[in-house]
Amino acid sequence: MNLLLDSHALLWALHDPQRLTSTAREVISDPRSLVYFSAASVWELELKAAKGKLTLPSDWIAATETLRFVELPVTSHDARRSAELPWHHGDPFDRMLVAQAQLRGVRLASRDPLMAAYDVPVFAV
Repeated sequence: MNLLLDSHALLWALHDPQRLTSTAREVISDPRSLVYFSAASVWELELKAAKGKLTLPSDWIAATETLRFVELPVTSHDARRSAELPWHHGDPFDRMLVAQAQLRGVRLASRDPLMAAYDVPVFAV
C-alpha cells in the first residue's frame, strides 16, 4: 500500500507507534508499502515545536530514513491543487497533504475526520 502520512501519523510512526492502530502499524512496517511524508509536515511540526506546542527529538527527521520513509517536496502543482480544493478544511498544511495525495494517487494516512470530505482515499491510523 502507498501512504502519505499526515503530520500526527508521522510523529506517531516515528516516536509513539502504540498510538497507531495495529493495522496501521502493520501496513507502515510492511516492506511492500511505500510510505511518504511531506516537507509540509516537517514545516508544520517544526513551527509547532518553535511555539512550544510540542517537543521534537533532535534526530526526528533522521528517523524517517531509518524507517525508509520517502520525503515529498512541496511543488508548485501541489500548491495550486491545494488552493483549488473546497474549503472543508482551513488548515493550509492539511490542505497541502490532501493535494499531494490526490496528485500522486496515494492514500492519506490520518485520524482527522475532515479529510474524508475530500476526494482522496483515507487510511485510518
